Amino acid sequence: MAPAKTLTSLAEEETLESRFVRDEDERPKVAYNQFSSEIPVISLAGIEEVDGRRAEICKKIVEAFEEWGIFQIVDHGVDAKLVSEMTRLAKEFFDLPPEEKLRFDMTGGKKGGFLGEAVLDWRELVIYFSQPVKSRDYSRWPDKPEGWRKVTEEYSEKLMGLGCKLLEVLSEAMGLDKEAVSKASVDMDQKIVVNFYPKCPQPDLTLGVKRHTDPGTITLLLQDQVGGLQATRDNGNTWITVQPIEGAFVVNLGDHGHYLSNGRFKNADHQAVVNSTCSRLSIATFQNPAQEATVYPLKVEEGEKSVLEEPITFAEMYRRKMSKDLEIARLKKLSKEKQLQDLDKVKLESKPLDEILA
Repeated sequence: MAPAKTLTSLAEEETLESRFVRDEDERPKVAYNQFSSEIPVISLAGIEEVDGRRAEICKKIVEAFEEWGIFQIVDHGVDAKLVSEMTRLAKEFFDLPPEEKLRFDMTGGKKGGFLGEAVLDWRELVIYFSQPVKSRDYSRWPDKPEGWRKVTEEYSEKLMGLGCKLLEVLSEAMGLDKEAVSKASVDMDQKIVVNFYPKCPQPDLTLGVKRHTDPGTITLLLQDQVGGLQATRDNGNTWITVQPIEGAFVVNLGDHGHYLSNGRFKNADHQAVVNSTCSRLSIATFQNPAQEATVYPLKVEEGEKSVLEEPITFAEMYRRKMSKDLEIARLKKLSKEKQLQDLDKVKLESKPLDEILA
């Protein structure tokens, strides 16, 4: 029987397997460690002071959502020891032998667990479906390293509270009750995705995670100090690599938050790149509306049009997003095939007749 393998086993190869090679227009344009300070860094110290610093902090958050849809927060109130433990235990899991990690293999439609290869992305990952608490399936939560389940439970609770605090700011910025966005999400769903990006033999040819926007409401990302998260706000013409900050969370607004604000707040356009020197770890906490939640602007200002033609459920919004992505991929493949056919035709037409007939 062949030994169990995961993506990490390919890290020592000299060349990248062809299935991971991206089209030229998708490949990284900026290095994983070419850091930029353009993304705002906002301290939340004093955000609870109604008559103090709250107004100033909220103004910075709103501006960041309007201009980028992505920013970093420090002094966020999540205990540094908890953040450190979550990171340490996640790293220990990915250091386990392949057969240990594959005990929680989530292929075949299982909800949550470990994925040793993520389609065309250069990463391994663990997914926790963590909220609502009543829907947790602990049989899909890795039992090694010891203590990770308990730490993940606490981490889930603290991140849910932090995410909802940021959504209050968006609600108030729209002139609504501070609970408006959370209420529009119905029973808010949470998914924690722990990403492990092994070092890569040819990082200039692939991506850790392809370019995308998150479908949900808001995402809080914890990353190590290696670097690799990139963002664009001009439709991919220019990319910047987000400067890692110890203990900070990167905040991304998702499509749902974008639609609720009638397009006022940007959904963060981002990707992850990899490198040939060392592995990288990030922990993304996605906070999404319930499947049956209605997606439609909470407020449409006078003289504005809604960015959506009609109210739809989040499940339908997600289905349409996936269908659009598949259609774009299909059209791109057809275009690529046609270019190859045209190239072959040109080569054939340029040959002497006796060579063509030979």
